[in-house]
Amino acid sequence: MKVISIILVAFLLAIQAQLWLGKGGLPRGVHLRAVLTQTQAENEQARVRNAQLEAELRDLREGLEMVEEKARFELGMIKPDEIFVQVRR
Repeated sequence: MKVISIILVAFLLAIQAQLWLGKGGLPRGVHLRAVLTQTQAENEQARVRNAQLEAELRDLREGLEMVEEKARFELGMIKPDEIFVQVRR
Protein backbone atom coordinates (compact mmCIF):
# COMPACT_ATOMS: atom_id res chain seq x y z
CA MET A 1 0.00 0.00 0.00
CA LYS A 2 2.87 2.32 0.82
CA VAL A 3 4.50 1.68 -2.56
CA ILE A 4 1.30 2.63 -4.40
CA SER A 5 1.02 5.81 -2.35
CA ILE A 6 4.62 6.73 -3.18
CA ILE A 7 4.03 6.06 -6.90
CA LEU A 8 0.85 8.18 -6.89
CA VAL A 9 2.62 11.04 -5.11
CA ALA A 10 5.47 10.83 -7.65
CA PHE A 11 2.98 11.00 -10.53
CA LEU A 12 1.24 13.94 -8.89
CA LEU A 13 4.58 15.75 -8.47
CA ALA A 14 5.48 15.06 -12.11
CA ILE A 15 2.15 16.43 -13.31
CA GLN A 16 2.50 19.51 -11.10
CA ALA A 17 6.06 20.08 -12.33
CA GLN A 18 4.79 20.05 -15.93
CA LEU A 19 2.04 22.48 -15.02
CA TRP A 20 4.34 24.93 -13.30
CA LEU A 21 7.58 24.55 -15.25
CA GLY A 22 6.75 22.77 -18.51
CA LYS A 23 6.52 24.00 -22.09
CA GLY A 24 2.87 25.00 -21.84
CA GLY A 25 3.03 25.82 -18.18
CA LEU A 26 2.39 28.84 -16.04
CA PRO A 27 5.40 30.98 -17.14
CA ARG A 28 4.39 30.59 -20.80
CA GLY A 29 0.80 31.53 -19.95
CA VAL A 30 1.96 34.66 -18.14
CA HIS A 31 4.18 35.60 -21.10
CA LEU A 32 1.35 35.05 -23.58
CA ARG A 33 -1.00 37.19 -21.50
CA ALA A 34 1.55 40.02 -21.52
CA VAL A 35 1.97 39.72 -25.29
CA LEU A 36 -1.81 39.68 -25.73
CA THR A 37 -2.23 42.82 -23.60
CA GLN A 38 0.48 44.63 -25.56
CA THR A 39 -1.03 43.57 -28.90
CA GLN A 40 -4.49 44.69 -27.82
CA ALA A 41 -3.10 48.10 -26.84
CA GLU A 42 -1.36 48.42 -30.22
CA ASN A 43 -4.56 47.41 -32.01
CA GLU A 44 -6.54 50.03 -30.11
CA GLN A 45 -4.01 52.70 -31.07
CA ALA A 46 -4.27 51.58 -34.70
CA ARG A 47 -8.10 51.75 -34.52
CA VAL A 48 -7.94 55.31 -33.18
CA ARG A 49 -5.44 56.32 -35.89
CA ASN A 50 -7.59 54.68 -38.59
CA ALA A 51 -10.66 56.55 -37.36
CA GLN A 52 -8.73 59.82 -37.51
CA LEU A 53 -7.53 59.07 -41.04
CA GLU A 54 -11.05 58.14 -42.15
CA ALA A 55 -12.37 61.43 -40.76
CA GLU A 56 -9.63 63.38 -42.54
CA LEU A 57 -10.34 61.54 -45.78
CA ARG A 58 -14.06 62.24 -45.45
CA ASP A 59 -13.34 65.93 -44.83
CA LEU A 60 -11.04 66.09 -47.83
CA ARG A 61 -13.59 64.42 -50.09
CA GLU A 62 -16.42 66.66 -48.94
CA GLY A 63 -14.16 69.70 -49.10
CA LEU A 64 -13.13 68.95 -52.67
CA GLU A 65 -16.74 68.39 -53.68
CA MET A 66 -17.72 71.72 -52.16
CA VAL A 67 -14.84 73.49 -53.91
CA GLU A 68 -15.79 71.90 -57.24
CA GLU A 69 -19.47 72.79 -56.80
CA LYS A 70 -18.59 76.40 -55.95
CA ALA A 71 -16.24 76.61 -58.94
CA ARG A 72 -18.92 75.23 -61.27
CA PHE A 73 -21.74 77.53 -60.18
CA GLU A 74 -19.88 80.70 -59.31
CA LEU A 75 -16.94 80.58 -61.71
CA GLY A 76 -18.39 78.47 -64.55
CA MET A 77 -15.86 75.64 -64.32
CA ILE A 78 -16.19 73.00 -67.03
CA LYS A 79 -14.23 69.76 -67.12
CA PRO A 80 -12.38 68.94 -70.35
CA ASP A 81 -14.79 66.15 -71.37
CA GLU A 82 -18.00 68.07 -70.55
CA ILE A 83 -20.24 70.17 -72.77
CA PHE A 84 -21.61 73.37 -71.26
CA VAL A 85 -25.29 74.02 -71.90
CA GLN A 86 -26.97 77.10 -70.46
CA VAL A 87 -30.74 77.31 -70.31
CA ARG A 88 -32.33 80.73 -69.79
CA ARG A 89 -35.89 81.36 -68.79
